[in-house]
Order: sequence, then C-alpha cells, then structure tokens
Amino acid sequence: MIEINPIHHLDIMVNVPGSKSYTQRSLVIAALARGTSRLRNILIADDTIYLMEALRLLGAEICQEGEDLMVTGTGGRIGNPGKEIFVGNNGTALRFLTTLVSLGKGEYTLTGDLRLCERPVRPLLEALRSLGVTAHGRAGYPPVRVEAAGMAGGRVALKNLESSQYVSSLLISAPYAHEDVDIRLEGRAASQPYIEMTLEAMQAFGVTVTREETGRYHVPGRQSYQGRDYTVEGDASSASYFFLAAVLCRGSVTVMSLNPQSHQGDLRLLELMKELGCSVLCGDTWIRVIGHELRQGEYHFDMGDMPDMVPTMAVLSAFRPGRTVITHVAHLRVKESNRLAALVAELNRTGIRVQETADGLIIDGGQPQGAEIETYSDHRIAMSFAVAGLAVPGMKIKDSRCVNKSFPGFWDTLDKLA
Repeated sequence: MIEINPIHHLDIMVNVPGSKSYTQRSLVIAALARGTSRLRNILIADDTIYLMEALRLLGAEICQEGEDLMVTGTGGRIGNPGKEIFVGNNGTALRFLTTLVSLGKGEYTLTGDLRLCERPVRPLLEALRSLGVTAHGRAGYPPVRVEAAGMAGGRVALKNLESSQYVSSLLISAPYAHEDVDIRLEGRAASQPYIEMTLEAMQAFGVTVTREETGRYHVPGRQSYQGRDYTVEGDASSASYFFLAAVLCRGSVTVMSLNPQSHQGDLRLLELMKELGCSVLCGDTWIRVIGHELRQGEYHFDMGDMPDMVPTMAVLSAFRPGRTVITHVAHLRVKESNRLAALVAELNRTGIRVQETADGLIIDGGQPQGAEIETYSDHRIAMSFAVAGLAVPGMKIKDSRCVNKSFPGFWDTLDKLA
C-alpha cells in the first residue's frame, strides 16, 4: 500500500511513456509486415510484454536495440506454437490476435487470466465466421479457439458495438485476406477515435484502406505491410493523470512529447476541463493545463468515445461543487474491472455521493476525504485516486503494482510533482 502526500504548489514539466494504443497497433502490424521495423518510444509495460511474447510465438522476431524495438515481421505467414497463447488481462491483445491467428494454419487457443475470461468476444467471433474463419469461444468469452486456414474475405456487419477493438482487430489483419474485406458499422460504436488510430497506423505501414462513408471501410485483400521506422507518440491516457493534478492542485503541469493534433480520443478530456474552468495551452509537442477554481452547477458529459478517461473525470467531479452526469459508458463494466461499480464504491469511501446508472454515473461533488482505496487490480482506478491524494491527506492506494499494466514509472513521476 502507498500513502500519497498532499502538495501545496505545482508548476512542473513531466514526460509520459509512449501510447499503449499505438504501441500495440504498431507491434501487431510490424509483426505482420515484410522486412524489419524500428519502433521508437515504445511502451514497455505488462500489457505490451504479454503481446510481444505472443507475437514471438507466432513467428515474429522482436529484440531491443537501445531504447528502440526491432521487429522482423512474418510477411503474413503466421507460425503455430502448438500451445496456448496467454495474454494476461490484455483485452486488446486477445482481440487483435484472435483475427491475426486466422491467417495461420491449424488450431490456435488464446486465453488469459480470470478477468480476461470474463470479457466478451462474441461479436468478433461472429464477424470472423462471416469472413470464412472457424472461431469459437466459451459462450462468447475466452478462451478462444481458432481453426485457421486463412481469411477468405467478404462482407461483415457489426451492430451497436461496446468495443471498437473488434473493428480494429478485423481491419489490421484484413489486408492479408484472400479477397477484399468490407466492414459496415450499424448503430452506435463505442470509442470511435481508436478506429481512427488503427487506420492511421495501417496506412503508415503501407497498406490501402478506404472509408467509403461513415461507418463503412473497404480493405483490398492480398496486400502486405512494409517494415518501416515508426515513432510512437506520447500516451494521452497517461498524461491525463498529470492534467488532473494541475486541476485539483490549482497548479500548472506541462506534459512533453505529446501531440495536440493526435487521433488519441482521450485528448478530448481537455475540452471538458476547459468547459469546467481550466486553461489549456498547446505547443507542437507539448500540452499545459493550468487549474483554476472549478465552475459550479450541473454538467452532462457523453464519454462514450473516451471511456478510459471516466475514472479521471469521476475523481475531478468529486472535487467540483455541483452534479456531474457521465453517460454512454456502460461498456466500462467489462474493462480491467467493473469500473462503474469500482468508482461508486471508492468515491463513496471518500465521502462523495455517487449513483450508478444504466450507462454511466451521477456524481455529486464536494469535499472528498482520504481513504484506503481498493484498486480491483485496475491501473486506471489506482492512478486516478492517487492524484486525488495530492489534494487531500490520508489517501492510501492498495495493490500499487497494478499500474505496471500501462505505466510502470507512474509512482516515480508522481513523486516528482512534490
């Protein structure tokens, strides 16, 4: 357990690690590519280590050269390790690899820890069957078994998705299908910015993908990614905790190596912070947040496109006089923890009244008190409440190691704020 010490002055520059989302996309694409890729500013954390180990089992060569990763790809010729592939609680890896192994030959089994096996994959398995792939799960959950003989291609429709990862998974491997792949999204699709990140990464490695209209994607088959030199930009999700520190401490934090024009949807949190009274300044490669007195009253925020920012916004809302209504985030129940239930329990523990709704939270802010915070092995719960401890005494974070999933250096960086 770690106890957080409050601080009384904050004016600092910090660095954050490479984007976890771009790291995972670039790793999978480089593993599929022809030739060798140099990946710079890569995130080395629990999730990406699991993914790298899995990609090695599937035939990619991955080694560290200084601070970079060198990835020699398979050219789409996926190996078969003849044993289960274990990815911990990395839902992105599980979903991306489920489609990738369909390009190989023989039977593949993908699994993870207990929580991962409670996270749904049914829409992805049904989509793969539409594309000529034999894929099964345990009643729509991992472990996943794929009887691979290549992806035929064709058309697939996905409706009212609770995760954009299904779409990204199909898109990333679609260039290696025998025929063209057409993907149509119907209804609401959560976390749309992550699909934009996938398209950007795919095109950076040299394949053609066409957006025919909103929610429709065309990927010509029989393509191949080409190895390249690729730099991963800073992680907006990790940066959010230091932006939150500026807000709660009414100080100034500048996060370096962060692209204000990024496709990372989590940067939209800055718009909400400005709406609540904060100042945001941007340069070409940095973003600064300056905290002021937060505006009162009732605010409604649709956070469906940035669900990972809900713990950050929930903690911010606990300190703001007024009611905050967060909507369209029902899919947070199937993340690393049931984040809606976790936020209700832990904010209540600090003396803040929170109501869980069908698709979000209603938070009545005030003056939170310090408490022992249960993290549910969820990195985002741990980091959000740790920042709260900079503003109120007595905040203690259990299972501090869980931040290693995405930000192993978090505690050291937090210490620098003092």
